[in-house]
Amino acid sequence: MRIYLPATVRMLREFFEQQRLRPLSGTAFALTSALRESYSSGDAEELEYAAMREAARASLRLISTELGDSREAEAEEPPRRVVVSADVRDEEATLRPDLDHAVVRLANPVPWKKIAAVHVDTAEAEEAVRQAASLIDDADLGEEKAELALGDAEDHELAWFAPQEVPFMLELM
Repeated sequence: MRIYLPATVRMLREFFEQQRLRPLSGTAFALTSALRESYSSGDAEELEYAAMREAARASLRLISTELGDSREAEAEEPPRRVVVSADVRDEEATLRPDLDHAVVRLANPVPWKKIAAVHVDTAEAEEAVRQAASLIDDADLGEEKAELALGDAEDHELAWFAPQEVPFMLELM
């Protein structure tokens, strides 16, 4: 099963250093049967992309938490959405349709060797991501300005990196 793990740049650095990642609350996203049923059409690639976008939105929540009321965290790491895609055995992920269509829970950390790719915002997305992260809760409540800010961030496509490229990408940030 291909899973999508929401993260931040700080979390990605720690993941690379420790060679394993324990997602917050074990939460990841995947193409589940519930996700497939929630769409009227779409092939597997389109639905995998939908699961990845859900992970990218969860990354905004993590960025929001890191930024909090202080900008000190922003000085350390740029506000960029990060999604780590990995391949795990089906039995390693528990489906959680009660939380959302694409949500799965992992009982164990994901080792670096299971990583398929890392998806990260480019520098051009930072301002939109910063705005969306600060308004993500308001967007959930249907506040129009916040929803527009969220849409601006989601208009930026995530760049793709192979696992062996990640240390170089992190060094350049």
